[in-house]
Amino acid sequence: MSNDVNKNVLVFVETRQNIVQTVGLELIGKARDLADIQQSKVIAVALGDNITDKQAYDLIAFGADEAIIANHPLLKTYMNEPYTKVLHKIISENKPGSALFGASTIGRDLAPRVSARLHTGLTADCTGLEIDETSGLLLMTRPAFGGNLFATIICPDHSPQMATVRPGVMIKRDKDSARAGKVTNFKVELDNTSLTYEVLEEVALVKTKKNIEDATILVSAGRGMGSPENLGKLDDLANSLGATVSGSRAVVDAGWIEHSQQVGQTGKTVRPEVYFALGISGAIQHVAGMEESDLIIAINKNPGAPIFEVADLGLIGDANQIVPELIKSLNILKDKKKIS
Repeated sequence: MSNDVNKNVLVFVETRQNIVQTVGLELIGKARDLADIQQSKVIAVALGDNITDKQAYDLIAFGADEAIIANHPLLKTYMNEPYTKVLHKIISENKPGSALFGASTIGRDLAPRVSARLHTGLTADCTGLEIDETSGLLLMTRPAFGGNLFATIICPDHSPQMATVRPGVMIKRDKDSARAGKVTNFKVELDNTSLTYEVLEEVALVKTKKNIEDATILVSAGRGMGSPENLGKLDDLANSLGATVSGSRAVVDAGWIEHSQQVGQTGKTVRPEVYFALGISGAIQHVAGMEESDLIIAINKNPGAPIFEVADLGLIGDANQIVPELIKSLNILKDKKKIS
């Protein structure tokens, strides 16, 4: 990429009911790293119907140099055509070198539509983004061939270079309210001819379980737990630790837990302080979703299980026998603290 090409990094900041989603803040953090290498700017873009200047300045506090907010009644609820039109215009006017989207349900629908109108490529579900300091190209890394290897993709002939990144992969920066930046209110020109369908009702999903991406401690089940009945032990352990239960694809496919609790390449990427891998073999597809955890504790009967290669602490044995003993020890420690 030649030196005269715009090297700014644009981030689509997803909002739901005008609430900024965490994945956008994570992407701003990564965009800041990329922009600093190239001495360029980070432009954060948020669409909605009542996004405030305060929210825009919050985007600057998390690492953006400029926040562009676009408000319009037709942007209140996500619909692909109005969002595509507005974002396509914003990108065309700003001409960033790169554009990043969260690989959420909205991002996965919106990003390819925008890339098609911009006549550029899109790398989906990236797990790594770096800058080639020689060429200035964005190096976009993603799992390939079922997660058995990782491919690094470049887009040398078209701009912007576009990528979607899964929630939880990048690290959100600490908020710095002292950061200065520019807020731009984009003039939206939309009417009902922009609608290809009508949203009759929007019903918020009532969650009965904590989002595993927000958990500080995860107790994760694998096929080695033996049966769904044995997952009660994991619930007991989670209750003792104030943790959340998650699992591998194998237990989701078996119907033992819900897909929303799945960790891995086809599930969610998590970064808890403590990750218990119980009866999980450690296939690369699963490891890709949890290897950035601060502390990984693995229990598996197979001493050669790949999970031990990424674990900070490994116990060889049957998790169904070890977990009850672990719960007893935790309860004893709690009782001692109460006495003292």
